[in-house]
Parts: sequence; C-alpha cells; structure tokens
Amino acid sequence: MAHDSPVDGAKASINPARISIFWWMTIDAPGLLSFAMEIPASFLPFPAPVSPFQGDTKLMHDNLFRQLASRPDRAYRQARRLATSSGFRMLFASFGLAALAFAPVGSVQAGTGQQSAAQAAPAQAGQTPIPASSPAQQPAADEGTFGSAPGTVSSTPTVAPWMTVPPTEYHIHVASKYNYAFGKETPFLPSNATSYNGEFMSPKSFPTAQYCGHCHQESYRQWRQSAHSNSFRAPWYLKNVNMLIDEKGVQFSRHCEGCHNPVALLSGDLSQGMPRKRPFEDEGLTCMTCHAITSTTTYGTGSYVMGYPAVMVDENGQPITHSVPDSEILAHLDRHSKAVMRPLLHTSEFCAACHKAAIPKALDDYKWLRAMTPYDEWQGASFTKQSPLPFYRKDVVSTCQTCHMLKEPLPTASSDYGAKEGKLVSHRWLGANTLIPQFYKFDEQAEKVAAFLRNGVFNVDIFALEKENAAATAADSVLIAPLGLTTFSLAAGETLTADVVIQNKGAAHSHVPEQRDFYESWVDFTVKDSSGKTLVESGFLKPDGYLDESAHSFTNRIINNKGEFNDLHQIWHNRVLAYNNTIQSGRSQLVRYRFRIPKDLTGSFSITATVKYRRFNQHFIDYAMKEKHYPQPVIEMAGQTRTFAIGENAPVKPGPDENKEWMRWNNYGIGLLDAQQYAASVHAFERVAALRPDYADAFTNMAVVEILWEKYDDARPNLAKALTLLPGDPRALYYRALVERNGGQVKEAITDLEAVLVKYPRSRDALRELGFSYYQQHNYPRARDIYEQLQGVDPDDLAAHYNLAILYRRLGQKDKASYEAARFADQKDDPTASVYALEFLRKHPEVANESVVWHAHDLTGDPVKHSDKIQYTYMSGGGE
Repeated sequence: MAHDSPVDGAKASINPARISIFWWMTIDAPGLLSFAMEIPASFLPFPAPVSPFQGDTKLMHDNLFRQLASRPDRAYRQARRLATSSGFRMLFASFGLAALAFAPVGSVQAGTGQQSAAQAAPAQAGQTPIPASSPAQQPAADEGTFGSAPGTVSSTPTVAPWMTVPPTEYHIHVASKYNYAFGKETPFLPSNATSYNGEFMSPKSFPTAQYCGHCHQESYRQWRQSAHSNSFRAPWYLKNVNMLIDEKGVQFSRHCEGCHNPVALLSGDLSQGMPRKRPFEDEGLTCMTCHAITSTTTYGTGSYVMGYPAVMVDENGQPITHSVPDSEILAHLDRHSKAVMRPLLHTSEFCAACHKAAIPKALDDYKWLRAMTPYDEWQGASFTKQSPLPFYRKDVVSTCQTCHMLKEPLPTASSDYGAKEGKLVSHRWLGANTLIPQFYKFDEQAEKVAAFLRNGVFNVDIFALEKENAAATAADSVLIAPLGLTTFSLAAGETLTADVVIQNKGAAHSHVPEQRDFYESWVDFTVKDSSGKTLVESGFLKPDGYLDESAHSFTNRIINNKGEFNDLHQIWHNRVLAYNNTIQSGRSQLVRYRFRIPKDLTGSFSITATVKYRRFNQHFIDYAMKEKHYPQPVIEMAGQTRTFAIGENAPVKPGPDENKEWMRWNNYGIGLLDAQQYAASVHAFERVAALRPDYADAFTNMAVVEILWEKYDDARPNLAKALTLLPGDPRALYYRALVERNGGQVKEAITDLEAVLVKYPRSRDALRELGFSYYQQHNYPRARDIYEQLQGVDPDDLAAHYNLAILYRRLGQKDKASYEAARFADQKDDPTASVYALEFLRKHPEVANESVVWHAHDLTGDPVKHSDKIQYTYMSGGGE
C-alpha cells in the first residue's frame, strides 16, 4: 500500500525543516518515559546517545517524577507543548543533559559494553521482552564503580553522577567563541562523542601518559610505539585532515578527531580562532582518553561518553579532580582501580566506538554512508559465536582484545604495577600499521607488527589448473584439482589458468579492514622457469613504487560525484564504490591467472602466489610526504609455491601448512560461491561430502548455494541430511527457515528462527528474518519487538529502520514511525549514484575487470577484449 512507504510517510508527516523524534529517558521507578522534542532535520542521522537519567532519580524534581509516573499520557502532551520553550530547555540544561537515548536503540550501559538484557536477548514465542529496568547485578569487586559484570543490566548512570556541576569557567570561556556549526545542543558533531556533562573539558584535566608511566613503565613504553599514541601527529594523517580543514573548515575535522584526538575535540579546540599547535597533540590517544570513558554505543564514529579523567576516587566513590601523588595511589590501589578500570574496557563494544564509522550528511552534504565496519564484521564472524552462519565454527570466543591486547611476559628489565603473575596486557595494539614504526624508528614495534601480520591470517592454496583444450576456448577447459594430490600431464605451449584460493582464516574482520581505499594489500603471482627467471608476473611494484594495475588487490575504488577516483581519501566527496575486493572473515576468495607455458620450455617451472601488504598505496604516501617513491615496508603475509614438470606430474606429499583435502575443496567452493559460479560451487561441496560424509556443513553449504541460485526445492534434501547428521543445528535451521518461508510455510519458518535465536540471541540475520516473518503473519507487535531487538545489536540496520517505520505507523506510534522513516530515508541506498561508478569504469578498462565477480588476470599477452557492456552492481560509497 502506498501509505506504508516509510519515505512517503515521512514526507507526509514531517516538515522538511523539522523532524519530530522521541527523547527516551530510563528512570528507575517510572520505567520508560518518552518526551517528544523538535530538532532540526539537519541534525539527523543522530548518534546513539546515551541517557543521563538512568539511576539517580533524585536529580529530577520529585513532582515531575510523580506526574510522569502516574499520568504519562498527560506528561507526554505537556512535554510536547513545552518542548520548544526556553524554560524547558533551561530545565534540561540545569540537569547537564549531555546526550540523548532514542528507543528502541539501546545504549551500551556504563562499564559493561553490552546491551541490556531486553535488547540483547530475544523473547521466546509468547513471552514479553525483559524490561530495561530489570534488577542489575553488582559490579565486579576489582572493577570500576560505574559498571557491572559484562552481559548484565546496569543500574548505574550511563553518564557519571557528578554531571550536574555548574558550567566551569573553562567551558564558559570556550563556549563564548566556539563555532556551534551543528547546533548548540550538539557541540561535538560530526563526531558522536560527548563529555560526561555535555560541556567542554579543559585539556589540563587529562593526566599525561608520562604521569601514568611513573608506575606503568612498560605499558607507557609500549603505548609510545603504538598507533594509538601517534594517532594525531603522524604526518600523513595531518596532511589528510588539513585537506578537509582547508576545504570545509576546522569544525568538520571533529568527525576525525573524536577518535584521533579526543582531547582536542572535547576541549573545544576544533573551532576557528583556536591554536593550530597544541601542547597535547603528541599524545593522540593518551592513557586517560580510554580509561576515562564511561560508556559507548555501537554507532561508532566516536560514540562514547568521556567521564572525568580521574586517577582516583575518594572514600565516597567520587573522582578526585586534582593531581594525586604516586604514593597516594599506591596506598589506595582499590580506589585507583575504581577510577580507571571497568568491565567495558574488556569488550569489543568498547572498541566499536571508534572502529566503526559513518560519514553523516553533515560532513558530505549528500547522505549518510557507512565508512567502515570492523565491529560489525567481528560480530558476525565465527570468532564471536554470535552468528550461526559462518562457514567454519570456533571453539572459543575471541574479542578485539584477545588478538590485539595479548598478555605477554613482562620483560625482566621492565617494571609495571599493572602486571599480574609476571604478565602484562600488551599496550602495543598490534595490527597492520607498519609505517609508524618505520617513521619514528620504533624497531621493536616494527618487528612485532610484521610477525603479527605473518601469524596465520591467511592460507594460500594454488588449488587447481584450468587446462584449455585444443579448441582453445576459455569456456572449454579441463579442471586439474586439487593440485598436489592429482596425476596429470602438461605440455610446452599449453595455455593454463591457475586457480588460487586465498582464505581469511585468522582475522575476525575483513582484509583489508577499515580504510581499504588507500591501504594496500595484493597478490603477487609469478611463473618462473627452473633457473628462477620470471616468465610472467602480476602484482609487481614498478620502479616508481606504484603497484601493477593488473594486480589483484584487496581494495576498493571510491568514486566521487565527478565520476573520479577519490585518490587522497577525501571521504567527504564519497558517492559510490566501483568495486570492493575485500575478503570477509572466514571466507575465501578465488583469484585466477591465465598464462601460457613457453613453447621452448623444458624441464620444470614453478608458480608462486604471495599475499603482500603495505600501509598505503604509493600515490597517497608520496602526496602525504611530499616525496616521490617514498619507501614503505612491504610484508609478505602468506604464500605458496608449486613446481610442475613438462610431462607427467605425480602426486606429492602435502606441505605442513596445507589444509586437508576436504577443507581445500570447501574453501574452493566458498570462493566459487562468492564468484557466483553456482554449479561449480555445488560440485565442490559435493566433493567435501564425499570425503567427509559425516560433515553436516557440507550439505548445508550445498543448500546455501541452491538458495542463492533460487533452487529452493533442491536445497530441502540437503538441509534434511544436515539436520539428520547434526540435529537442531542452528545454521541448517536458519536456511531451512528461508526455504520454508519461500514455500509459504511462514509458521514453520518462525519456529525454526526462534530455535536459532535460543542459541544465537544476537544473530542479526535471524532477528531480521524473524521480524519479517512475523510481519508476514500480520503480527505487528511481535514483529516490532524483534526489529527493536535487532536495533539493540545493530542500531543502523537498514531493514529495521524500514520495517519499523511501517510497523510503528500501523500500531499508531506515528512519532516513532516518522523517526525511523527519516533514518531510513537518509541511510537507504542511492542507486542513481551508479552512474558515477559506470563513468569511472568506462574510463579505466584496466581496472574494470575487478567489478566482475568472475574474471581472470590474463598474462598471456593475447589481445585484450574489452566488453562494450560494463558489468556493475551498486555498492554504497562509504568505503566499507
């Protein structure tokens, strides 16, 4: 029906200049109360702010509480009338309103990093979701006072209880000359960060890292070499952010500095007339910028609340706001721990505040675009055990900290009061930043980063040769697979295509993660004769340092509104992706190389495929450093070499790093699936089933292909076989639900999806499909509840915005419907932007191949045939 379109509905009910939304505030006694408030439409999409009124009801006037609790209907009407009055605004200002919480999006509770039980756990059929005001467990004894044990509901304030102090002189001074470009109520936008009281914080209130280093010497030493400590001063970062400042103004750099330099953001320095050289800029993310954060949400782009940066609390649990001698801290370690440690710090939700990001309309003057999603990628990966859908299963849960903050033996020459039983949690945050250690001459960090990148992230398998027959047509080929386990013969002059399978087995996120538009990782493929002479190569570096254009790289191409490549990370001009070659966690990518054996070749030849990585592409780093061919470390992350004879080739003993045969076929099938080669993918999984008839996932994998192939009837027997081998398997049940619903068996699909969610209550896919299934049954209240729970996991889920806009309207909740419609309208895809990608691909045929999921890198030297028709499917242009 036409009136159910959330966008059309939004236009019908919302003045273009102003949008009506709810301010939801959780109060202990009354429960959930809503205040309608008018805000400028330009402020949307809003961050996932957090409610300052959880817990301390005494902060509110008793009479107001009484009225809200007893007559919420009357309070709602009065709130609407008072919403724009100066008195109402002053009331909120007097309470130090720092941030807002929009239901149904749940904020991460202070100190937990987890959604409340109401948001995280789906209700069973016929049950009511757990209310947000459920009793909380007590904080862990050795953790901060503002949190509870991970996974429990917190009754403590999301924003610190001392938030009601009057404005400081520092705040008043900064506010008098600050550029409130995005509204006085939102001084830190386009970053989603805020302070505990919504005010500016003096940079002097943040202790320096050197101060913390008095007692934490080894942590300080490691931090100094990390990407976190150098997040603001690195010259390539400054070059990029200064480009934004020069083009749009320093106020727009708040989008970046919320994570790269929180002190600059929260102190109000990112405004015209403020000093460009700051005394604290060399510390980037200093100790207290992490250890003072009291809560986060999974919106990202700096979605945290910065508490008062105190190193101790007093006897009453209040922060000590002045300098504290080391001796005093050592005499009261419990009070030190309460000030700087909380369970939140141990969760991936803490990291999500910055390792997930979006480009809001306020920055790009276009629309909301998702920029990067490491947290979401982790949340859906096998490492979390929160989704049943990954192709492989893990025995234990891994968080961001599991990999990037390992416990290591404390060096004998070092001292650190944070060490326990001779081990210290690493503060190097090892990842993929290879350039900072080189630039600042941190040799130890450089060695550890290189070792980290080589430590089992990838498996490289030269799996097969496609042998073209005498007819010599690319489509008419013979597959020799798996290599090393098969007897075959080769002749000089033959044309072959090597199938290389790259498996992302060791990272809980994609490769390349985050800023893959200018980070650079690729496959170096070589064919050499027996003397070591290179016959052909794809993925070489040119004399000027630039990468071979024909290389297969794990990158994307972000296109701007001129149909040009955004070559210098100008994200504020992003529109669309021309292609995206990333490998998600647990997936495999099939890379194909066509080459010809020289007619005069005798003896043997070898094929080598190596995954390589460097921090930036040459074009960007030359620009940033103002130097041609600026040198960077190139890391060989993983590789494989196979040697072949002209003539007969017998099987060879597998190497120590090779996967078992069934897994090699499985990874090949995954790669074929992602390349949309459905028949070949099913065949590969059939080989897996033949090798491991007890392996239920082999049959589920066949069904996955058949569902994508829209052969639902073919998927049924495979799912039945999988469930016979592994009764009640959530992965098979999820896909069976899709088949059932497609066949009109909605009730059966709901039963299966509910069973999935019993074991995987935070599965975004299962929640999304269950919500839609209830919608199909016209069970609108239940569908609404499920989509709200989905937003508790991913507050930016587009399907949730769309369907909730319809559901709220049908249930009479028009204001909430308008809010969701507005979010959907801003975040929905813009297929008209495809014209920019098509224009770019037509101009650059050398990279147009990468937009086609099934292609080969041709190294034969044969004339290249460029298709008159560009194959392209729309991809949102944020950079994910």
